[in-house]
Amino acid sequence: MTRIILASQSPRRKQLLEAMGVEFETIPSNFDEYLDDGRDPELVAKELALGKALDVAERYPGALVIGSDTIVTVDGHQLGKPANDSEARAMLVSLAGKPNYVTTGVAIVSIAGNVRVTGANTAAVYFKALDAQMVEDYVATGDPFDKAGGYAVQHPLCKPMIEKIQGNQDTIIGFPTALVASLLADCGVAANQIPADTLHTILK
Repeated sequence: MTRIILASQSPRRKQLLEAMGVEFETIPSNFDEYLDDGRDPELVAKELALGKALDVAERYPGALVIGSDTIVTVDGHQLGKPANDSEARAMLVSLAGKPNYVTTGVAIVSIAGNVRVTGANTAAVYFKALDAQMVEDYVATGDPFDKAGGYAVQHPLCKPMIEKIQGNQDTIIGFPTALVASLLADCGVAANQIPADTLHTILK
């Protein structure tokens, strides 16, 4: 049986891949992320996902390694993860009252198997106008600090901030399961797609 590695420490990606019925282990990547406002976010997200996957695949050349990376773009500016409270506040304020675009790139790599496939998916999130207390309450939870753009749509204090989303929620969460299943199928691995209406039960 093919050894499958998820090159991520994200508990959300782990939960989703488990729900897809895939047997795997997690080994975090040491790849350094970067952003580039001068390039298409989907290209950057795929490049970052590939870098993460390759970092782990080079250590485990016989395995099939899955990498993923999420970028939030607002007003043409790509956002990573906030480093502190003030960055988290600034990111949330920049998102208020307008759409932002969440792009998740996925890469699957096997050195020994000569496999290198990538893909990306984008969804839009529309934030309401935000008052200062909503922002402060959410930042105080600490939830924004490991999230691209400084937010997670599934968090109870974030949900009231959002007017609507367009696209797949698992793309916004950081692991588009239909895309992952398709790429795994290309590699000869069966995986289940997750219906949108069951995501909230998986991610409780």
